[in-house]
Amino acid sequence: MWLIDQLAEQHIRAAQEKGELSNLPGEGAPLTLDDDSGVPAELRSAWRLLKNAGYLPPELEMRRDALALSDLLRELDPDDCEARELAKRLTLLEMKLQQAGMSTDFLRGEYRPAIGQRLQQEK
Repeated sequence: MWLIDQLAEQHIRAAQEKGELSNLPGEGAPLTLDDDSGVPAELRSAWRLLKNAGYLPPELEMRRDALALSDLLRELDPDDCEARELAKRLTLLEMKLQQAGMSTDFLRGEYRPAIGQRLQQEK
C-alpha cells in the first residue's frame, strides 16, 4: 500500500472513531465507483485526487474550451469583431487538439443530422 493510501486510511479510521462520519448524507447507500482499470495501480490515488479536485488533462481542458467557444460563436454575428477574434482562438485550439492526436469532429457537428434522422426513424 502506498503512503498516501496509508495516510488516507489512518485519517478515515480516526474520523470514524470520533464519530465524524456518522449521519452523513448518503450514509449506507452504495458507492458509485469509477472504472480506473486503465490507470496504473501506482497512479490511481494521485489520479483520483486530481479528478476530485476538478483537474482535467490539458487535452480535455482544451476540448471543453473549444466546445464553449463553438457554442458562443453560434450565438454571435459572424461579422462582429469579437466573433472574428473568438474564431481565431477556436482555430488555434483546434490545431493544438489535432497536434495532441485528438479528433476535432465534435466541433463540426457532423453527427447531429444523422442522430436526428435516427431519432425520427425510431418514432
